[in-house]
Amino acid sequence: QVQLVESGGGLVQPGGSLRLSCAASGSIGSINAMGWYRQAPGKERELVASITRGGITNYADSVKGRFTISRDNAKNTVSLQMDSLKPDDTAVYYCHARKYSDMRYWGKGTLVTVSS
Repeated sequence: QVQLVESGGGLVQPGGSLRLSCAASGSIGSINAMGWYRQAPGKERELVASITRGGITNYADSVKGRFTISRDNAKNTVSLQMDSLKPDDTAVYYCHARKYSDMRYWGKGTLVTVSS
């Protein structure tokens, strides 16, 4: 089992920044990709950004150029720097981990609200 704990959500004004962090613990040795998904009210959960153990990144078109994902393999953490936030970015953000075996794990989520 893998446990994922997110931190860093909150309320921010449009144009502002937030940094989300996620710490993994447990059976973490075979984790390949880590990343962030989000789910807005009334919408399906969607991929925001992901990063492999080797550092290959993938971003949703809606966040390219504004969000940056990073990972510290030694500390088993993944972070999401979110800049130029928009009201449409309001959602619950979930940390995600995928093992080489394709088993997937989720954090409990952290709420990000972008509003003036």
